[in-house]
Amino acid sequence: MSETLNRQLAVGDRVLHKQFPPISRHKLALYCGASGDHNPIHVDLDFAKAAGYPDVFAHGMFVMACLGQALTDAIAPPRLRSFATRFVAITQLGASLTCEGHVAELVEHNGERCAKLALTTKDENGDVKLAGEAVIAI
Repeated sequence: MSETLNRQLAVGDRVLHKQFPPISRHKLALYCGASGDHNPIHVDLDFAKAAGYPDVFAHGMFVMACLGQALTDAIAPPRLRSFATRFVAITQLGASLTCEGHVAELVEHNGERCAKLALTTKDENGDVKLAGEAVIAI
């Protein structure tokens, strides 16, 4: 990303792209421990089936964490001015996520030249799971 920031950014430029391996039961269990979110819908197959789902599914905040990691891998954290998301759809066990960010707008934010990024997290089928935006200093 430092190369991108060292040149003139334009609307439409892709500034982040990161792919994650398929979400495993083990990753969900680790996330439960790390986050303190032990909702059984995310780790207990019997509970998920009783609730009408075919299997457990990822925590929304797990998916948001993937997007946050992709963002801070591409943009130095001191440049990040804001980060917001909205959950679009359930992310199934085994999904391979791809996080992307494109320049949506060049703006001034608190007297500073910035870029507003449109962010998405999609599964391997191209279905949007999470949408958001970030403002970064450029």
